[in-house]
Amino acid sequence: MSIIVNAAFDGGNIRVVAIEGDRVDLEIVRDKDSDFYQWFSFRVAGAAGRTLTFRIVNAGGSAYPFGWPGYKVRASTDRLAWRQTETRYADGVLEWQWTGDAPLAWFAYFAPYTMEMHEALVARIAQAPGIEHRELGQSLDGQAIDYFRIGTGPKQVWLYGRQHPGESMTEWWMEGALERLTDAADPVTADLLARATVHVVPNMNPDGTRRGHLRTNAAGVNLNREWHAPTPERSPEVLCVRDRMDETGVDVAIDVHGDEAIPANFLAGYEGIPSWTEDHGAKFYEFGRRLAAHTPEFQTEQGYEKASAGNANLSMSTNQLAERFGAVSMTLEMPFKDHDPNADPEFGWSPDRSKRLAHAMLETLHDMLDQF
Repeated sequence: MSIIVNAAFDGGNIRVVAIEGDRVDLEIVRDKDSDFYQWFSFRVAGAAGRTLTFRIVNAGGSAYPFGWPGYKVRASTDRLAWRQTETRYADGVLEWQWTGDAPLAWFAYFAPYTMEMHEALVARIAQAPGIEHRELGQSLDGQAIDYFRIGTGPKQVWLYGRQHPGESMTEWWMEGALERLTDAADPVTADLLARATVHVVPNMNPDGTRRGHLRTNAAGVNLNREWHAPTPERSPEVLCVRDRMDETGVDVAIDVHGDEAIPANFLAGYEGIPSWTEDHGAKFYEFGRRLAAHTPEFQTEQGYEKASAGNANLSMSTNQLAERFGAVSMTLEMPFKDHDPNADPEFGWSPDRSKRLAHAMLETLHDMLDQF
């Protein structure tokens, strides 16, 4: 039986270069109108009973090639369990072997969260008691920007993610957050929602998600460089969300992302904004310290270099919201690799762990809410 590679589905991305015997050479397709690429997701038919070698031959030219060393491809035969498979990166080529014991196998950069899964999540959450759903606007491809308003308290908390669509762990986090926020029997949730109103945008970039992009929308625009001046022509996704934030105000904001290189969960803040004060920043640092004490799935030793005074990039949402609203604003970064301080050799960082981290962050938010 011949090998057939297919990525013509929601969120799929790969191009076949050559199939020679049991070796399959592949290329990741660039985001439309952009040089970014790194996300891949595809399926293979005809693999049963064979040991195949897969090679992504253009991995060295990807957006973040320094993220490949130590990375392991996720593989599945049922699209439910996504296990790590041993992977090698050398001379610009990402390579792994697969011995097929099922008629179909799927491979991806991380466990996918497709637009069909997003629609199912939105349908489920919208029916929960006490939930307000709105379509804030539409993407360039005409897809909905879904938004939920939960709770009645005076503190205004914003959770939003997937500005970079290839960072699929972000919507797994969002699923975990929304499930916890709609658990009417949970006393922590009940108390949080009595003291705060939580605004949730689970997917900021539906076009990039469906198209199988790494980092951009349908126009090749990186949405997390648009928050200073979003436009209907380039970034309607950001424009409609920021307009709603202007209506509600923002006390706390969590922008959820994934990082290609660092094998740990960490937070990035808003150092370097014009209005930075040590008292304001102390609230952000305290959140990180408390979260690290609360769960082994978070740490504070590894992370990004901090911007120097006056040099924050205000086109990025975390900086823009801290400056615009005085919000305690943060970017959560989760790994494509594993959270090495609490490693899982079978699954690495995973959908379930992303969801549990969301729960831990809501619990920490609950405990700190009066300080914001």
